[in-house]
Amino acid sequence: MTFCLGMKVADGLVGIADTRVTTGAECITARKVSIHQHGRHSMFLMTSGLRSVRDKAVTYFDEAIGESDQTFDKLFKAVNVFAAQIRRVADEDKQALDKAGLMFDLHALVGGQLENDHEHKLYLIYPQGNWVEVSEGTPYCIIGETGYGKPLLDRVLRYNSSMDLALKVGFLAFDATRTSSTSVEYPLDVVLYRHDTFDIAEHRFQKEDLVEISSWWQSRICESVEKLPSKWVDRLLDALPLRTRSSSEIPGTPAP
Repeated sequence: MTFCLGMKVADGLVGIADTRVTTGAECITARKVSIHQHGRHSMFLMTSGLRSVRDKAVTYFDEAIGESDQTFDKLFKAVNVFAAQIRRVADEDKQALDKAGLMFDLHALVGGQLENDHEHKLYLIYPQGNWVEVSEGTPYCIIGETGYGKPLLDRVLRYNSSMDLALKVGFLAFDATRTSSTSVEYPLDVVLYRHDTFDIAEHRFQKEDLVEISSWWQSRICESVEKLPSKWVDRLLDALPLRTRSSSEIPGTPAP
């Protein structure tokens, strides 16, 4: 499984991806983010799904944009090209995968800004090749393990949030997922894009780089639960009958 998170806030884009790939009983580390930029063309691609399908689609995409990237003046056009590669791979491999009992599975997040985009964009692409644009109403999308980090993002992240806050809450969403899922793990790749700069920054974090933050957050969660208002709990506990000790539990009482 995978954890890839894309966030779109007013100031820019934040992408976070784990690097664990599970193959049978083996776990390997592999990059799930690719960056494509030159001049006023900046975009990143994150993927989740069957690794062989992913590698083939990305290879075809690299070849396609190498031949025609100059014609992409808006990000959705590049998204359409990658979607076409997904359909191409499905035409070539889906039947064989079905016979082997494997599902054709590839989700992707594409973010960035091209020359004629008036703002930065973030798109989710489905295995069928259709896509949706991530909007201000829900300014993030997760592919892979979606359940563990979603509650925190829904509570905290807004379109007007700073990139600093987005990166923090994005890491905590990853940390929650890593804690509960053995298929998500470090190293952690982070990509950042600030609106109208046409320059994507990237960085890889090892577990030891962020263990202090993870421990800090864990301790704050425990402390906050302990301090949670408890009148409603007390009412329930007070309504319970008191436990009556048996004679064998009372000090000094002789055994029968």
